[in-house]
Amino acid sequence: MRSQAWLGFCLFILAIVAAWQVGEKVAADDTHSLIYVTLGFAACAVCVTALRKWRTGFYMFLVWMLFEDLVRKYMANNLALFFGKDVLLAFVYAAAYIEIRRSREKTFRPPFLFFLGLFFWLGVLQIFNQNSPHILYGLLGFKVYFYYVPLLWVGYALIRSDEDLRKFLVFNAVLAGVIGGLGIAQAILGNTFLNPAHLAPELEDLGNLSKVTPLTGRVLSLPDSVFVSSGRFALYLVMALILALGTASYLLLHTTRNRKLVFGVIGVLGIAALLSGSRSAFVGSVVSVLVLCAGFLWGAPWQWGQAHRLVRVIRRSFIVLALGLATLLMLFPDEAGSRLSYYAETLSPDSSAYEGSSRSWDYPITNLLSVFDGPNWVLGNGIGTASLGTQYVAKLLGQRPPGIWVEQGYGDLIVEMGLIAPFLWFLWSAAVLYHSWKVVRLLKRTRLFPIAFAIWWYSFFLLVPLTYAGLSAYQNYTCNVYFWLLTGILFRLPDLLANPPLPAVVPAIAPRRSGLDF
Repeated sequence: MRSQAWLGFCLFILAIVAAWQVGEKVAADDTHSLIYVTLGFAACAVCVTALRKWRTGFYMFLVWMLFEDLVRKYMANNLALFFGKDVLLAFVYAAAYIEIRRSREKTFRPPFLFFLGLFFWLGVLQIFNQNSPHILYGLLGFKVYFYYVPLLWVGYALIRSDEDLRKFLVFNAVLAGVIGGLGIAQAILGNTFLNPAHLAPELEDLGNLSKVTPLTGRVLSLPDSVFVSSGRFALYLVMALILALGTASYLLLHTTRNRKLVFGVIGVLGIAALLSGSRSAFVGSVVSVLVLCAGFLWGAPWQWGQAHRLVRVIRRSFIVLALGLATLLMLFPDEAGSRLSYYAETLSPDSSAYEGSSRSWDYPITNLLSVFDGPNWVLGNGIGTASLGTQYVAKLLGQRPPGIWVEQGYGDLIVEMGLIAPFLWFLWSAAVLYHSWKVVRLLKRTRLFPIAFAIWWYSFFLLVPLTYAGLSAYQNYTCNVYFWLLTGILFRLPDLLANPPLPAVVPAIAPRRSGLDF
């Protein structure tokens, strides 16, 4: 109590000095410094929160991660912001690890850990590859491939009950609805919305793109929403739609809460995928909807007499998507028509500009074979030399980027880590999918099956077709974070079956009043 007066006085002086400094920055129109200070205080708040309550800190990290790019676009792509999320995640890791060591949180040993370990140690060795231009490339590559793997245990510990699972799924649905809605607005208003007048040079070719339909010559812009690249936005949309469909089916079997919200998000994500101008997002969304519908019917709890609820999810999802498309065509025919023309002209086999076969086979295989025309394909050039983010290392070193990457996933693995890398990748990814599928089969005909199947399908979609097309999908931090996080959640779901869910609260139906009542 004796020190309270001194503490109050010191705090008063500190507030006066801070107000003085802020006033000088405002008068000098130095908004960047103010933003940096604000972000610094926010980061400190997230770190302190993570150490006190790691679950709350984790959710704050998710928000930071998804909206970090929006700040980077307006702050000239500062490198400190690019690695900010990784610092915050380190605090989440530390706090969760402490709780696990104190036996306050559950943990597990992944059955695929041995095969993942083989690929991990190959990555460690490749940091010191003599063909690498600099060790910083190796450290970057190691971060890209393995830094988010501990989210496997974070996801497992995060979910303790159906209520935890519902909160996580609804939280992500809300974020997806906001990001998808901003992407729709940007596709309609143009890339000047949510983008500064002048992007950083290394971001100009990522976040300010447009395409022209090959036959009709219609121009369409590629929205990036809150991200720095339209490709990252497209990949996020596919993941978010898969998770939203699994969420809707799970909620319909488990509770009456948040159903309308999730169905609305499904409609927003469907429209955003159409307006994205990305064939990967469009085809991936259509295929995912069809696969998930078939999978939900296959694993429906028929013995409960509840399978009709999953049929309702499918029917409502198609109705919401159809209504959203119809509304879009009616209100914004030019924006929707240019995207539909682009998809029809390049994906229809009857079109003279058909690119389906060349983009799915000829182009990737040509890129894969071109690897063997270059040097060092036996031992590789070092992990990180063909990964996302090499431009930042090159900028830091004052060098030109290596520029040795190819647009084919297995080819990039050979370029970076040699001929053995694709085989070790096959081993660990096949092990993950196999053991994940065993969990899905275990949950068949239960309330948890829809979300389990959705998680497995996302893992398969990321590790097989997207990796075949290019390694950038796995290296993209949004895809990587959600992949390991959802895999950990998937392995925790069987534990929830041991705890029966609380009965859903259904409002009582009031008796009808007669015509004499007033």
